[in-house]
Amino acid sequence: MTLPPPRTLGPITRTDVVRYQGASGDLNPVHHDEPFATGAGFPAPLVVGMYPAGAMFAWASDALGADNVRRVRCRWQAPVFPGDVLTISGTIVKEYEEGAEPRVDLELVATKQDGAVAVRGWATFVRSVP
Repeated sequence: MTLPPPRTLGPITRTDVVRYQGASGDLNPVHHDEPFATGAGFPAPLVVGMYPAGAMFAWASDALGADNVRRVRCRWQAPVFPGDVLTISGTIVKEYEEGAEPRVDLELVATKQDGAVAVRGWATFVRSVP
């Protein structure tokens, strides 16, 4: 089993962030209001954390099938700001059977253009058997 090549996301725009906020319902002003974000100590409004995390899990489910997702989890490690470009990739950690299902565990990562890991994730999928 192989995974697809890495996917590039961005540069992320403020419009991307505001659209995501509207779709998700997360209307925290730290994500779109410059004075609010800088007043909170950030250099600019933050990208909603689930935006890169969701893109990371979408990369995996595009390859393995959304119906095959069994478990996901993630850890945010570095803030993402408008203008950042992320590279989403992953590796197969383990292939095994659980019950009667063939499964695969992945480690996923969304890395910023400066090399910082923005989001790290783990996912378990049912593995298609050829």
